[in-house]
Amino acid sequence: MNAPVLPSSPDAFAQAGWDDIAPYFERLAARAIDAESTESWLREWSRLEELVTEAAALAMIAYTIDTSSAEKEAAHLRFSSEILPKMEERSVELARLLVESGYDAPEFATTMARFRTSIAIFREANVPIFAELEELSAKYQRITGSMTVRWEGEDRPLPQLQPFLKSADRGVREAAFRAAAQPYMDQQKALAALFDRMYALRQRAAKNAGFANFRDYIFPAKFRFDYSPADTERFHVAVERTVAPAVERLLEERRRRLGLDSLRPWDLAVDPYRSDPLRPFENADELVTKARRVFDRVAPDLGREFQTMIDERLLDLESRRGKAPGGYCETLHHRGRPFIFMNAVGLVDDVMTLLHEAGHAFHAFASHELPLIWQRHPGSEAAELASMSMELLASPHLAEPQGLFTEEAALGAWIEHLEDVLLSLAHIASVDAFQNWIYTSPDGGDAGARDREWLRLRSRFERGVDWSGLDAERVARWYRQLHIFMYPFYYIEYGIAQVGALQIWRNSLDDPIGAVRRYREALRLGATRSLPELYRTAGARLTFDAATIADLVARVEEQIDTIRARLPRAAAA
Repeated sequence: MNAPVLPSSPDAFAQAGWDDIAPYFERLAARAIDAESTESWLREWSRLEELVTEAAALAMIAYTIDTSSAEKEAAHLRFSSEILPKMEERSVELARLLVESGYDAPEFATTMARFRTSIAIFREANVPIFAELEELSAKYQRITGSMTVRWEGEDRPLPQLQPFLKSADRGVREAAFRAAAQPYMDQQKALAALFDRMYALRQRAAKNAGFANFRDYIFPAKFRFDYSPADTERFHVAVERTVAPAVERLLEERRRRLGLDSLRPWDLAVDPYRSDPLRPFENADELVTKARRVFDRVAPDLGREFQTMIDERLLDLESRRGKAPGGYCETLHHRGRPFIFMNAVGLVDDVMTLLHEAGHAFHAFASHELPLIWQRHPGSEAAELASMSMELLASPHLAEPQGLFTEEAALGAWIEHLEDVLLSLAHIASVDAFQNWIYTSPDGGDAGARDREWLRLRSRFERGVDWSGLDAERVARWYRQLHIFMYPFYYIEYGIAQVGALQIWRNSLDDPIGAVRRYREALRLGATRSLPELYRTAGARLTFDAATIADLVARVEEQIDTIRARLPRAAAA
């Protein structure tokens, strides 16, 4: 079958429809696969996937940067709801041909396991279902990306309220908290109806594939070969037993230092150790310049890779109206480059977000050395290990003149991050438990039942905060969690990876150079090893047990106590 020669750039596919791309897959499907031709066939298929996925990534990036543009939304949806679902269908067909050929290369073993799983669970009836889900995800981004509040006489996107949550004036903090929650409360019915449709589609897709529910479907769909739903439940219990009490102790100390009778949700971001919040940078250019020096200190190669991103304009960091919320790192597979997107407003959280996304970026640089696209990207559990470990490995280098803080301010930033590690583990457990409940409970399709279950789970994992009279604001928190809407069950990975990252950090306390070296060795393996082996290479163990988590929590609390003794007490809030 004749088909055009593969283009040299994804730009050739920027305006393409599926009919323009299908002939390339048809030609691959028509080619014979034998011992002599398999390698060249795989290279051609990989190159095709690189070109199309990069064109799709560029369309997605353009839309998240400007969710108000109907043209950019249409381009993004053309890829996400038309091209990529049909491409997945054709890719499964090609994978079936490869499996039937008997191809067996050791360096491709994990990819072949993924291919076999994709073949087993693929159903043609699910192609339009997942296409509709992409459209609904774009609608969620459009709704949330357009949210603004009136603050100090002007309309501001929600991320720009974050600095006011750190104000020493408790009244300002409360006003900012309520203002940030209000748009989600105003849109709750619309978002609940949107999720109702997503829920129904996901459950139908699971049943089409022969599964009882979407939770049981998602484990093979996400290639979770090395742990089970029961392991995630063990993680929930371990966090409840070891992390939740530690968080309660942290929050009690926060309440005491702030001189408050009770801790309210608007008291969680203010710095209890200093009267003025840390402002590590004024604008994105300053953040980028200082971050470059931090990465140089972690490893010179990482600094050079980050400079490449600066030079090639692969960073969009500042909060603006119309930008989608959150942050991400997207890999552009054809050119072997990552792109970082976030909504920075000048806070310590922004620094940690950049360190996190840079960890993904360094992973993309390292794994691009592997020849085929499927070998480069491991499961999210390993991808998040790369990002969360970078947060911890880079933190010792945040102080001036190399980084973003004075020595004293760096201590404040470090304690804020360590406290956030524990708070995040409790949050992760509640989000994953919530998603498990949604898709396995007979009441998961009921909006009111979902809201009640969220409140129950938050009370289980989040202790030490007085939420009286704020049920509506507390419920609004899950509507803000875009993963639940757009990337279902993508959250336990953060918890698994955090446990691994804390082990790498523990190693770095004794051998910082060796810990960074092992970390980078793991990044270079991409997806060519099993998840336990990737963790072992990085110097960690894949684990869900309470004893290991308890030991790591104790290490974090010990470090916090050491730093706390060196910090001043803040003025009463």
